[in-house]
Formats: sequence, C-alpha cells, structure tokens
Amino acid sequence: MKPHSSAILDAVSVLLAVCLLLPAPQAARAQSGSDEVTPTVQRLYAEASAARRQGDDAAATSKYQAIIKLAPHLAAAYNNLGMVYFNEHDYPHAIEILRRGLALNANMPTAAAMLGMSYFQMGEDAKAEPLLRAALKSNPKDDQLEMIFAQDLIHLQKLNEAASYLNDFLSRNPKSQDAWYLLGKTYMQLSEDALKKINEIDPNSLVAHEIAGEIDESMHNYDLALVEFKKAIDMAPHTPGTHMHMGEAYWYTGKWQSAEEEFKAELENDPNNCIARWKMANSMLEDNDSNDKALGELNRTIERCPTLMQARVDRARALVRLGRQPDALPDLLMAEKESPKEPSIHFLLASVYRAQGKAAEAQQEMRTYGTLQREASAAVAAQASDANAIKSAAH
Repeated sequence: MKPHSSAILDAVSVLLAVCLLLPAPQAARAQSGSDEVTPTVQRLYAEASAARRQGDDAAATSKYQAIIKLAPHLAAAYNNLGMVYFNEHDYPHAIEILRRGLALNANMPTAAAMLGMSYFQMGEDAKAEPLLRAALKSNPKDDQLEMIFAQDLIHLQKLNEAASYLNDFLSRNPKSQDAWYLLGKTYMQLSEDALKKINEIDPNSLVAHEIAGEIDESMHNYDLALVEFKKAIDMAPHTPGTHMHMGEAYWYTGKWQSAEEEFKAELENDPNNCIARWKMANSMLEDNDSNDKALGELNRTIERCPTLMQARVDRARALVRLGRQPDALPDLLMAEKESPKEPSIHFLLASVYRAQGKAAEAQQEMRTYGTLQREASAAVAAQASDANAIKSAAH
C-alpha cells in the first residue's frame, strides 16, 4: 500500500460500507433490465448482507460470486463484491469486478470512485486520475477522496494542481500532518523544477544563483546559500537585491558585522529599502554597536515606513539603552497593540515603567513577559515534536 493512505482507505471503507448496502429486489431488477433477480438471488443477497454485518468477508465474497453466476447482468452484485475486495485491499480483484459492473451500469459513482482508488493503490495513476477527478467533482468536500486525488496528481507530476487541492483540503483540516507534509514536498519539487528550468536556460545567470541560494537558505544550508549569493554579487554588485540576500543569510546566522556591511551595501543600491535599513540597525544593536548610530538609522526607517513595527521595537530598545525610557513608551504601546503576544515588547515596557517609578505596572509586564515566554517555548517544543512526527511519517 502507498504511504499516507492506509488511514484514508479505512475511512473510505466505512463510508462505502454504508453507501453500498443491498438494493431492494425491485430496484435491482430495474437496474439490470432483466428478470435475473430470482428468489434464490434474493436469498443470497440477504445472506451476503448478514455476512457483511458480521464481518465475515469470506462468506460475503462467496455469496456475491454465486449471485453473479446466477445473475450476470446484475450490476449491484459486482458493485458490492468490488467493495468487499476493496476493503480487503485485494485491488486486482476489485479492479476486475468493478470494471465489469460499470460496463453494465456506468452510473454507479461509488463504484467508479473505488475503481479509481484501486488503480491508485496499484500504481496505475493515469487510469486512476479521470475516475478520481469525476468522483471528486460529484463530491468536492470529500476529504479522503481529495487527499488520494492530490497524491495521484503528485505522482503524475501535476504539481500545481496537486498543491491547489492540498490547500483546499488544509483549509478544512489545518492540523493534518500528512497534508502539510505532502504540500511541503510538492512545493519543494516545484522549486527544484523551477531551478532546473532556469539552469537549462543559463546555469550561470544571476537569477540561477539567487534562486539556488534561496532554496539552500530555506533548508537552513546557510553555508551553501552564502556561496550562491556571493556568486550573484560578483556578477551584479550594483543590482538591488544581491547584497540583501547575502545580508539576510548572515543575519539569520547571527553574523552581525557581516550582515551590517551587506545591508549597508544594499542601501547604496536601493536607498529606500526600509527592511534593509531596519535590519542594518538591528544588526548594530545585536552586535552592541553604537546605540546612537542605530537610533539614527531606525529614525530614518520609521520616517519612511511608519508601520514597520519591528523597527519601532528596536528604536525603543535603543532608547532604553540610552536611558531615554519615556521616549520609548509611544513606540512600545503602538507595537503592543499590533502584537500583544510578543514577549520582548512586554520586557521593554517593564523597563520603561520601572524607570518611571511605576512598580505595579512593571511587575505586571514582567508577569506577562514570563507567561508569553513559556508559551513560546512550549510552541517551539510542539513544532519540534510535529517535525519529528512528519519525518517519521516520511520514512
């Protein structure tokens, strides 16, 4: 069986067991267009149904096989026998029987869906696709079917469409680790395909090196990312964006002086880049560089981009270091309103209130800071646990 699908198929089996209950003899006769539903056939149907209810699939299989011999044009019998094979994961027999039933009556949606899923389990993705697509069109909110169809599309390298269906699934099931794993895998493949296309055009182009660096950076391979970004800078040192990439790679790894130099170089190419100016000032603060110098850059950043709250928090930090706590309060209150769960804001507020002699307010901010820090630590631990679970599922 293919990975990530056993739980899905179990759920589908339960659904089909409900959907494909024995039709009444009158309905079966009308469906077949013949007089094959004899009292013997009716008795066998009743016995097969009883066997299914008791979980005796072997007996049910035998009864349905006997029905097909007596009533070879009764599509419902093929339908139900196909369901038994499908639930037993006997996909070759399920395919054979379901195809025969659909040849008699093409208007059996659940049989068509089972046939598509059986093809998928047998690795016949091209045959599965039209059947699964039609089944999902009839029932677009069927979670199990949508997941199987998305996997089928991935196998067929229809990655953009697969991503669309996975995003739709995740809008209803945001905690599905299997879906997030598949979506991440799909996006990674799309990124690799895009880079392959770019390399086919010109493997030594500026764009090729920048995208290769971004992919390495996304996987936290910062050393490799820096190599690619350096190649891009060597090719186009005065093009906006090249130094920004390098600066951010240094910034993510805490190499503050190198990051500051690259952001400064970026601002020579793009003087209006607020993010570059803020991160340059942030690097100064993290490296315990001149607080006055950092404050000047932060003032320029906020003057041009007043809604950049990260810059306001850093300006407040610089002001606190310079002993200008009252001046820091407006920025912190504005930032708190936008991001009330950011711990660092409350830590700085506590410092400001303490300097103003507001002991009660300072203590409350420290309590809030402690609570948010614990929540943040728990969230990081949970993410690590989820990542380990996804890795385990991947293997």
